[in-house]
Amino acid sequence: MKKLLTLAFLLGLIAAQSAQAHAILVKSTPAKEETLKEIPSRIDLWFDDNVGPKYTALAVVNSDGQRVDNGDGDLEMMDKSHLFATLKELTPGRYGVRYRVQSADGHIVTGKFFFTVAP
Repeated sequence: MKKLLTLAFLLGLIAAQSAQAHAILVKSTPAKEETLKEIPSRIDLWFDDNVGPKYTALAVVNSDGQRVDNGDGDLEMMDKSHLFATLKELTPGRYGVRYRVQSADGHIVTGKFFFTVAP
């Protein structure tokens, strides 16, 4: 009986931890620290789980801190783990990507990374 209770307790802990998991950025195009030879027309981010639209934000800025995305960041209609935005005409240089999403557990997740457009 004691072993059964211990097993039930451990399974409960595992279930609680997975239910509390925050969304994690698993892939992006362009990728973190990637150097591109071609100018991208959009930025795409994929998370390990669906994210909510309520607090979603995506911004791409140049080295002067000016936004170079079109302010149209949104979740893909058929894949709520995919966030994207279109970009203005980029010039060679380093760009920063900042994002904010709401995980399925309700927590806000933020992050940033950089990519470079080669001359």
